[in-house]
Amino acid sequence: MSRDTDIAQPRRSGAPRSSYPDIGDLVSRIHFAHEHGRIWLDDQRMVLLHSAALGVLRRELIESFGVERARGVLTRIGYNSGARDAELAHQVRGSGSNDAINAGAQLHMLEGLAGVELVRSEIDTARGHYLGEYLWYDTVESEEHIKLYGIGAEPSCWMQIGYSSGFASRFVGFPVLYRELECRCQGASRCRIMGKPVDSWDDVELDLRHLRADDITSGLSIGLGGKRPGVALPEPGVSRLPLEDPDVVGVSAGFNAVCHMVRRVADSEASVLFLGESGVGKEVLARSLHRISPRANGPFVAINCAAIPEQLIESELFGVEKGAFTGALQSRPGRFERAARGTLFLDEIGILGWTAQGKLLRALQEREIERVGDTQTRKVDVRVVAATNLDLRKEIAAGRFREDLYYRLNVFPVRVPPLRERREDIPIFLHHFLRKFNARDRRRVTGFTGRAVDAMLTYHWPGNIRELENMVERGVILAPDGGSIDTIHMFVGDEQVNAAVLGVDRDGSLKAGSEPEPPPTFAPDPVARKFSNLLHGVREDGNEASLEDIEALLIRQALEQSGGNLSAAARLLRISRPKLEYRIKYPQGKAGGAT
Repeated sequence: MSRDTDIAQPRRSGAPRSSYPDIGDLVSRIHFAHEHGRIWLDDQRMVLLHSAALGVLRRELIESFGVERARGVLTRIGYNSGARDAELAHQVRGSGSNDAINAGAQLHMLEGLAGVELVRSEIDTARGHYLGEYLWYDTVESEEHIKLYGIGAEPSCWMQIGYSSGFASRFVGFPVLYRELECRCQGASRCRIMGKPVDSWDDVELDLRHLRADDITSGLSIGLGGKRPGVALPEPGVSRLPLEDPDVVGVSAGFNAVCHMVRRVADSEASVLFLGESGVGKEVLARSLHRISPRANGPFVAINCAAIPEQLIESELFGVEKGAFTGALQSRPGRFERAARGTLFLDEIGILGWTAQGKLLRALQEREIERVGDTQTRKVDVRVVAATNLDLRKEIAAGRFREDLYYRLNVFPVRVPPLRERREDIPIFLHHFLRKFNARDRRRVTGFTGRAVDAMLTYHWPGNIRELENMVERGVILAPDGGSIDTIHMFVGDEQVNAAVLGVDRDGSLKAGSEPEPPPTFAPDPVARKFSNLLHGVREDGNEASLEDIEALLIRQALEQSGGNLSAAARLLRISRPKLEYRIKYPQGKAGGAT
């Protein structure tokens, strides 16, 4: 069995929960800064909340929006929380083992949601396999739901199911869906849940619907045919699947907010301006906007303003009349006319030349155009959607973009977050692109190694979704058929990946990927020598150095370098100011609680 596989045998109900690893490594990440009104779980701010308040929230959502929409909101809240806890579990325990994955169950208990008993857990990230089964005792959701609505026919631990799905998906690197098979709200003595890869469940659409903020997104998964990512292949004689898929995936809070905005503006005639870095999926969202708008039966016409020479952009947008210039042997409609009664998508609008900007402004204001070389005006019925990765306000200040055109386009701006701000979606994209390229290239690549998943989840993604898609495509090409994708199959260009992820041991074998990078080499100044002595266990008074000594030295040096400015010192140490204040007031081991 590979190192990415770890299986815990099923245990009888009622078996002691002490089989979990010691929880001290998680408890030590909790910090109380009561004088500032803050609680921290590692670098995530937390709150203590009355369970009755969750009951009030549940009732308000159900009574205001109905059971289905209320369930969706609570499920997505839980998913986001679980994904964030998975990041902490990765940092504390690494990846690929039951001790690591079961940090989710321990955090679940630590946060007061339920008592959790492990039944069985199977992980094989390289083959895309996962199976988790747990028992929940005294869940806060079932307790509050029963108080409000009594015993019913449906399971009701919605937020906690979302949490489990989010934790597992973020942790293993592919979409995992948990279902509640038994629930106290149905009269059971405890709740029982089971999690498997999305494709392993039957009739999964109802469950996935609750993870979708809107119908324009496919949420966790896209149906490309086939059951598992390694065997999603077309039969002989059947045409291959298209590379460009119009569906949209994602469950992160930032992505869901974009979906809500797209839905709100779809029925209007307002101009929409998608803002965001290159590769975040602006055109995909523009196509989705068109697809759900009243203009869906009309054409969707796209033009990349950066890909067309400036001297040709006007004729491309507005068309050409015969004889307008040498070579214009016949009249030709432009993109505006071709998009009649539909949507015109202007990508990279910030690159458009000054003259073309003026003509575009008139077309937007008057709803009419003139072909190049013509004197006749033509009415156009087009909705304009634009996108740019430039800061148009800076372009205006530099004199490169018209301010009046900016305000005409900027009626409804939608900022699309970069991939590094929606890391919960990375496992979904990995799964989706793996299936796509397996199907296109008739390959049977099974999944990603734990090391590859770690690398993808910690990479900065300057090229966003487009870069991720390219890397998965590269991995499918280079990985052995029937095998899994490793870091060496994806990071073969100039990507700046964490050295520990791609490191090798003395015997030349790849490292597990969880080791931190070695500390940098300091110049031989007195501070460095003092720090080096501390690391080697020599303190000035002759006693053995401790972590408290090292932390105190770092804080003292940061304060000296920043002239006593706490905010500046916190930035030097890469922690928040409240954390720094807390550590100054309560050095390691001196606080009343965990530090």
